[in-house]
Amino acid sequence: MKRRDVIAGLTALTLARPARAEPLIPLHPTPRRLLSPPFVDGKGHEMTLDAFRGRVVLLNIWATWCVPCREEMPTLDRLQATLGGDGFHVLPLSIDRSGMKPVRRFYRQIGLTNLGMYLADSTRAMFALGITGLPTTILIGRDGQELGRLVGPAEWDSPEVTAQLRSYL
Repeated sequence: MKRRDVIAGLTALTLARPARAEPLIPLHPTPRRLLSPPFVDGKGHEMTLDAFRGRVVLLNIWATWCVPCREEMPTLDRLQATLGGDGFHVLPLSIDRSGMKPVRRFYRQIGLTNLGMYLADSTRAMFALGITGLPTTILIGRDGQELGRLVGPAEWDSPEVTAQLRSYL
């Protein structure tokens, strides 16, 4: 068999593959109970995840010192601009130990305008939410249960992820 025939055959197989069957945000077989550590919003008001019941929430645990976190934040900002509202909310929960000051500075530096600011104690948040690495993003259903999670960065405003999230709205 000639090299070009092999390449043509592989190209045909690649093009013939079905669309990605696995969800982009890996989902659990059944929803899971989710603990909520206390956190504060950008105005210093204390909150828990219960404040967002009734909405689908994309909870992103991040820190300003985490390079992959910093790189994905603009995509989360655009996702909030696209889907945010009464039925959906991107909740970027910083675990910066230095408080809200570096979070505010980071938002200003890169021009984040659609995301709210939220801050939690790093130890409490990581323990309560079972975080093993940053960034970690958790998809939460309207009832407050964890539907799935992704450890590592993603392009949150991609058409594929947006379509997956729209299916929950």
